[in-house]
Amino acid sequence: MVNPYRILTLNKISAQGLKRFPADAYQVGSDITEPDAILVRSQVMHDMEIPASVKAIARAGAGTNNVPVAKMSARGVPVFNAAGANANAVKELVVAGMLLAARNIVPALQFTAGLQGDDAAMHKLVEDGKKHYAGIELRGRTLGIIGLGAIGRLVADTALALGMRVYGYDPELTVDAAWSLSSQVKKAHSVDELLKNSEFVTLHVPLVDATRGLINAKRVQAMKPGSVLLNFSRDAIVEEDAVLAGLASKNLHYYVCDFPSQKLQGQTNVLTLPHLGASTGEAEENCAVMVVDQVREYLEHGNLTNTVNFPTLVMPRESAFRLAVANANVPNMLGQISTTLAHSGINIHNMMNKSRGEMAYTLVDTDSALPAELIGQIAAIPGVLMVRDLPLTETT
Repeated sequence: MVNPYRILTLNKISAQGLKRFPADAYQVGSDITEPDAILVRSQVMHDMEIPASVKAIARAGAGTNNVPVAKMSARGVPVFNAAGANANAVKELVVAGMLLAARNIVPALQFTAGLQGDDAAMHKLVEDGKKHYAGIELRGRTLGIIGLGAIGRLVADTALALGMRVYGYDPELTVDAAWSLSSQVKKAHSVDELLKNSEFVTLHVPLVDATRGLINAKRVQAMKPGSVLLNFSRDAIVEEDAVLAGLASKNLHYYVCDFPSQKLQGQTNVLTLPHLGASTGEAEENCAVMVVDQVREYLEHGNLTNTVNFPTLVMPRESAFRLAVANANVPNMLGQISTTLAHSGINIHNMMNKSRGEMAYTLVDTDSALPAELIGQIAAIPGVLMVRDLPLTETT
């Protein structure tokens, strides 16, 4: 390939994922200049000068708070994520968190670590002390899940298998997600209803304006006395002062989260982990494989899956010649695009358009090659953000 695609990696990305870039068609590295796409994990990109050559950004994880999504949308650049790729890893950590809290495992470990004396003395200390760490069983308890995406649904399945009752709340539940959700999950009509009925509550929602401070003082006090709150989503979804007040009043028994902070440090019945949610080799590999495949499909064919700012659009190729257009979601854009093609004598073989909020995206397969002048004319249409010519090559 004369001009291979250039991929910049901002963090260490799983080698198993990067291997999916064909070596003869892609240059991949941390020192790539003028990249076609950027792969990132944790590096914050908000103050980064993102080259004009960038056509896509992919986060090898679920959240995209470290990516300037709005700026990329204005440039017609899709931002991909690896939604669901780390779901099993997070699910297992949530279950571990429930068990840690239910059985008072951390203070029990600290107790045994401090035992001194011979075996007989230690045995007596254990028998005298273990009553302070008696816990409860998960079976028969009620778990409330806020957010029923890939992680929430896996947590629900595991909780049901453990004999728990499960309430779920998700006003954004998709049809596909609903189909894969167990019928045993009881639907809560509000966050407050879920909190009132749950002994364990776990959060699996993105951090957006609507979820910032979702669990506040009023809602902590509305929880069942002695409840356990688990947060493996984002720290700002829970107000820490509300948690501390709830623990002090005994309305909250444990707070388990993946986000240490100064306020939470050293607090009784607070268990903080160092952001371990997706920190497994399997999850990192799954995320890398997913985003690499998504970026390849977009760069080579213009197809879009798992973006946070573009509609999902996948159109099988029916021609060697393809045009991809990202534009503002305003009236008559399709008409202007098709008219421009017709005036240049280009016959449309197949066409698909989808929109998402203020963004629209169009793929057009044509019966003949697209002249550079024509690409420039379409790019000049008011509201068009990005135009790409995607002819088939030997590598695609």
